[in-house]
Amino acid sequence: MNKLQTAQFRFDGRTPYSAKKTPTLVEPFYADEADRGRQLDALSSRMDQAQNQMHAHEKYGLVVLFQAMDAAGKDSSIRHVFKGVNPSRFRVASFTKPTKEDLAHDYLWRFWNKLPERGIIGVFNRTYYEEVLAIKVHPERLTEDGNLPDEFIKGLPALWKARYADIANFELYLHRNGFKVVKFYLHVAKEEQGKRLIARLEDDEKQWKLSDDDLKEREHWPDYMTAYEAAINATATPHAPWYVIPSDDRDNQQLIIATIMAEILESLPVTFPEKDDKEARRLIREIERQDN
Repeated sequence: MNKLQTAQFRFDGRTPYSAKKTPTLVEPFYADEADRGRQLDALSSRMDQAQNQMHAHEKYGLVVLFQAMDAAGKDSSIRHVFKGVNPSRFRVASFTKPTKEDLAHDYLWRFWNKLPERGIIGVFNRTYYEEVLAIKVHPERLTEDGNLPDEFIKGLPALWKARYADIANFELYLHRNGFKVVKFYLHVAKEEQGKRLIARLEDDEKQWKLSDDDLKEREHWPDYMTAYEAAINATATPHAPWYVIPSDDRDNQQLIIATIMAEILESLPVTFPEKDDKEARRLIREIERQDN
């Protein structure tokens, strides 16, 4: 069994990301299902302890982004990786097609509104990267759904370059304000995705999740891979790196993500507030007085 070294999944701008050269499957980091469960429980406990310290410190926060093709495992990863984190210090925001109100604002507006407070882990299930992924694959949506002035739509290469810069600056701004940005791209093979989509169709409780529109979108797989590659390479930085997670094995996927999250939380320079024994004794006396 291989030792899990998280650096192999990290892209921070020093080396380019290539979709074709990056595996969607690696040797498992667990011996069997019981071992995987033990490891995940231990990582969950580490995350909760470190997040508790971050919450008490009240100066740092985490913004965790999940991007992937359909059926890559975003929901299940969020559910299993963060299962042990105190729910009062954890927020999940899921983003679908923008509303009329969203389109009346700049494209980052709806994401600004869901940023976490200090001491909180905020998870985005799909993110502002859709604006340089789905919209790049379907630029006609800029005119069909959006309110962007025509002058900015005419030169699409310049528009994408500007949006990469917007996003990179947004993440740098968060970093400079004590909010660490952690970005996960769940890299799944098209063939594996196909198996999972068929499994959905054969499951009475999940069949509703798939439609002809989803299959039409799947026809654009090569375009999406190109768009992901460009977006990751344009926005991967040391302060906001991308972690490209091999996702054909969901159990391995969750173990890798949990290890990365535990390491990042434990790396934050946070401490519990300094003990004040005198104040503690005073409060104990007050509690005892109330109970008498």
